[in-house]
Amino acid sequence: MSGGATYLARRAAQKERVRILYRRALKDTLNWAVHRHLFYQDASDLREKFEANKHVENLDAIDRLIADGEANHNKFRHPDPYIVPWAPGGSKFNRNPTPPSGIEIVYDYGREDNA
Repeated sequence: MSGGATYLARRAAQKERVRILYRRALKDTLNWAVHRHLFYQDASDLREKFEANKHVENLDAIDRLIADGEANHNKFRHPDPYIVPWAPGGSKFNRNPTPPSGIEIVYDYGREDNA
């Protein structure tokens, strides 16, 4: 692989890692905020932190910043994150599972034919 292609591949991987880190941190910020107006301010502060390092060009410095950001995110993750109730891990997930095969649901109960 040539030097330019290696550079582009590494930059693409870094952009993907930054995007994933930002999304995870933003979702975790929503876990810490009790009200939306608090979340908006925290989200704005988080965006400013990412924008402050937007113009860094050194690949090794970018890797260090990403590693520091991931370590900081893992250190301050919410211990009990919000999970939508009907999503996997939520309180309503699989509350009413599908009945096993062989069991039929009779919809015309009480209106049987007397034939």
